[in-house]
Amino acid sequence: MDLAAARGQPVHAVAAGTVTHVGVIAGRPTVTVTHPGGLRSTYEPVDAAVRPGDAVRAGQVLGTLVVAGSHCSPTACLHLGALRGREYLDPMTLLGPVRVRLLPLWRAGP
Repeated sequence: MDLAAARGQPVHAVAAGTVTHVGVIAGRPTVTVTHPGGLRSTYEPVDAAVRPGDAVRAGQVLGTLVVAGSHCSPTACLHLGALRGREYLDPMTLLGPVRVRLLPLWRAGP
């Protein structure tokens, strides 16, 4: 899931856990936090302020958002992922209850 954001904004952990990865994947700097129960949250592109093995609490700053050759360029966006084992999950579940609002598709012309 891509979340609109600005370069340099702090990136916060969605829940408490342990940092299990800080590095570069596919040319983009990433951070992974493993939460109790084995769920992992992934964040990219992030200039990390944490190291593998660090315990983090919900809301703790993991680093800052950078622009790193993503499909959002030239602006920034945070890619948030959720995995359990090798299965990708809906990362919206990491954000708690949210209200989804669909806008109408407008067509040009009469």
